[in-house]
Amino acid sequence: MKNTEVSQPLIKKLIVNKLGRNLLWQLEKFITRYSLVDKTPFFEPEQFEWVSTLENNWQEIRQELDAILQYSDSLPRFQDISTEQGRHISQDNLWKTFFLYGYGVKMAQNCGYCPQTTRIIEQIPGLKTAFFSILLPGKHIPEHRGPYKGVLRCHLALKVPQNKEQCGIKVNDQVRHWEAGKTLIFDDSYLHEAWNQSDEVRVVLFLDIVRPMKFPASILNHLLINLIRWSPYIRDAHKNQQQWDKAFAQVFKR
Repeated sequence: MKNTEVSQPLIKKLIVNKLGRNLLWQLEKFITRYSLVDKTPFFEPEQFEWVSTLENNWQEIRQELDAILQYSDSLPRFQDISTEQGRHISQDNLWKTFFLYGYGVKMAQNCGYCPQTTRIIEQIPGLKTAFFSILLPGKHIPEHRGPYKGVLRCHLALKVPQNKEQCGIKVNDQVRHWEAGKTLIFDDSYLHEAWNQSDEVRVVLFLDIVRPMKFPASILNHLLINLIRWSPYIRDAHKNQQQWDKAFAQVFKR
């Protein structure tokens, strides 16, 4: 009886999450039809005015990252925060994270540790998620796809191995390599994977930004993103992050 009581809420959560994902995928044709940007795996940075804000200030962001990296052993793994997705794409200790925003929810403590980074990213229209994504040597994130086409993904490269060819990302059938201080912007609803085959750490500022869309489709897109924010998937991730914040506060010193 005890096992049944434990498993029923879990089963219910998995069913709700699956139904939500299926609904979002059904809406992707609608999203594509009314998008104001290309329907391609990667986007040219020149399409977005906010890119210059990131690239012109990347060294300030890098300085705050360096302070965080001193405590890398105390940072959560990706699967420690995003448990459901993490089970499928990351089961080792080689992908660390430091969240500033998660689907519109501000992580106030972490933002306080990185005030300049927070100031910079908060100038980006439609920002929903922001975190330092830290791939340790030998890490491979297997092929997967994002949950929703209504956001675009941006990587601002902050720390890139000397041999950048050993470190890259494949979206659909296109391969790119990070370059320090430059952005890669892509549609993560395509199948994609990433790897760091070097013996150095790779770090990007990982951002999710609302996809520009025609009116009134833009209103529906914002509504759906807000609904995702209140899903069990996101709420559980936020609770996990809060637990890690308490632990990190004990070790981080400025």
